[in-house]
Amino acid sequence: AINPAIIYAHVKGFGEGSPYEHNLAFDMIAQACGGTMSITGEKNGPPLKPGPSLGDTGTGMLLGISILAALYRRQSTGVGEHLQVAMQDAMMHYIRIAFAAQDLLKRAAPRAGSSSVTGGNPPMGTFPCKGGGPNDYVYVYTSRANPEHWRRLLGVIGRQDLLDDPRYETSAARTENEAEVNEMIAVWTRQHDKREAMRIIGAAGIPSGAVLDTMELHEDPSFEQRGIMQTIQHPKVGAYKMPAWPVRFEGKPPPISPAPLLGQHSEEVLGEWLGLGTDDVEGLRRDGVI
Repeated sequence: AINPAIIYAHVKGFGEGSPYEHNLAFDMIAQACGGTMSITGEKNGPPLKPGPSLGDTGTGMLLGISILAALYRRQSTGVGEHLQVAMQDAMMHYIRIAFAAQDLLKRAAPRAGSSSVTGGNPPMGTFPCKGGGPNDYVYVYTSRANPEHWRRLLGVIGRQDLLDDPRYETSAARTENEAEVNEMIAVWTRQHDKREAMRIIGAAGIPSGAVLDTMELHEDPSFEQRGIMQTIQHPKVGAYKMPAWPVRFEGKPPPISPAPLLGQHSEEVLGEWLGLGTDDVEGLRRDGVI
């Protein structure tokens, strides 16, 4: 009523009208109730929480984009908006492909391990590499839409003799012989480290990706050179390298700085924004209000 142009953005765990509207929610609660856990994990294993903070960051991204849209509309209309997003509802947006799989299967979308809820196309998944460490794996993907991926892969692993073998020629045939297909790929990947495997397979025109852990990403100098990883000077922690905003503005990501400490800007807010005098601010501090 005071300012019809204001844009008020509001995040909840569960949406208005939900039976759980007043429940507390964190990232993992949103992922449990929003469906992401139900489609994550091995085929016959329990549901798992995905590693990324989809419930927190994923919800924030959707709201951030909506705020930008509201700001853009306000430029021409002068009218603001009350935006609200629930973390549970946001998670459903991120698993829309699983709902498509459900429609095809006529049952709840299953867990598919390293494959896809929409159905596998062997070989598709993580394969062990030389080194034997917890993340010494390479992900190999052969698309149903491009049969050449499989034919190229046979060339990479030196099994051109199987090019016209009816046991592996089609996606359906490879699904019936999935264990054998996966093992022949694993025999080859175990002879190479994950980066080498990714380089060789990728150079042959086959989608592949080494499983890179957080330390490997943190220590890769190319991310710092490109501004994707930046070092901030935190007033308490000191130098701290962290992922920055990945979108480039005029060719490079914007610089980042530490979040303010608790109460760091109280005097500026109370004095410059709200007009309180120095004595008033000091009185609030002395009384323990701030």
